[in-house]
Amino acid sequence: MATLVAGTSLLRQARLAQVLTLAWMCVELGVALGAGIMARSVALTAFGIDSGIELFTAAVVLRRLLQRTPSEERGELTAGERRASRLVGYGLYALVVYIVVSAAGSLVLQIKPDASPAGLTLTILALPVMAFLWKWRIGLADRLGSPALRGDAACSLVCLYLAGTTLAGLLLNQLFGFGGPTRSPDSFWSGGFAAKRTRRSMPGGLQQGPRETSRVQSRNKVD
Repeated sequence: MATLVAGTSLLRQARLAQVLTLAWMCVELGVALGAGIMARSVALTAFGIDSGIELFTAAVVLRRLLQRTPSEERGELTAGERRASRLVGYGLYALVVYIVVSAAGSLVLQIKPDASPAGLTLTILALPVMAFLWKWRIGLADRLGSPALRGDAACSLVCLYLAGTTLAGLLLNQLFGFGGPTRSPDSFWSGGFAAKRTRRSMPGGLQQGPRETSRVQSRNKVD
C-alpha cells in the first residue's frame, strides 16, 4: 500500500514537472523566435527552434506519464515507454542536426545581428529555469525508472548549454557590436554533446534489442 502511494506521488510530481516544462518551452519558443527574427540573430532564432523541438518531446513524455499507472513496476519497459523513448530520441537527434546546420549557416551567412534586450533577458532566465527542470526531472526519472523521462531531461541539459552559448553571443554583440558567428564553434561541440547525451539517455528506447532490454529490467529490479 505504501509503495502504491509513493508511486502515485512520484507520478504526480513527474506530470507536474512536464506541465511546467511545456509552459516554459512555449515561452522560450515565442520570445526567442520573435526576438531572433526582429534582431536578425541566427543564434537566438536557433534557440527558439530548439525550444520547439523540446516542446514536442515534453508533450510526448507527458502523454506517456498520463497513461502510466502507479502500480506499473519501476523500470518496466512497456510498449508505451519504448514508443515514448523512441520519439524523444528522434527529437534529440533532430536537435543535434539543427544545432549543426544553424552553426554552419551562421558561419556562412555572417549575418551581424542587432542588439536584443528581450533575447538577453530570456537566455538569462533560461539558465536557472532549465537547470532546475533538468535536475528535478532526472531525479524523478531515476526513481520511476523511466527512460522516456530521462531522455527528455537530457533535452533540458542540452537547452541549458545552448542558453549559455546564446547568452555569450548576445552579450558580445550588446557590449562590443559583434557575436553572431562566435557561437558557431561552440555549437558544433554542442551538437556532439547532444548526440552523446542522446545515446546515454535512451536505454531500451532506440538501440537495445530483447537481450539488452532484459538486462535493463533486471538491473532496475535489483536497484
